[in-house]
Amino acid sequence: MNPEPFLNLDRVIHEKGRLAIMSLLGATPSLSFTEIRDTLKMTDGNLSVHLKTLQEAGYIAVTKSFQQHKPLTTLALTPEGQKAFTNYIDLLEDILRQARPEKK
Repeated sequence: MNPEPFLNLDRVIHEKGRLAIMSLLGATPSLSFTEIRDTLKMTDGNLSVHLKTLQEAGYIAVTKSFQQHKPLTTLALTPEGQKAFTNYIDLLEDILRQARPEKK
């Protein structure tokens, strides 16, 4: 097996929490902070740290607004984030294909 694909995995995405966030956002145009937090059963602080890392990498856009006089934070993948996530998935598929035992 070629170890090269493992070395090319995006470490920003590869962490379990951030992979879960990217997967959720990859499946829908946008989600609120509370939707992500509740779905993934994360604390506010833990989710905030992961979101900050993804935002600093340019992978997610954060929009702050008000809904019925309450603050609302909405998150979505940026075009760069969508591309990075697609590349990550493609690379994982390559790794899995190489690791799969041949059928007899």
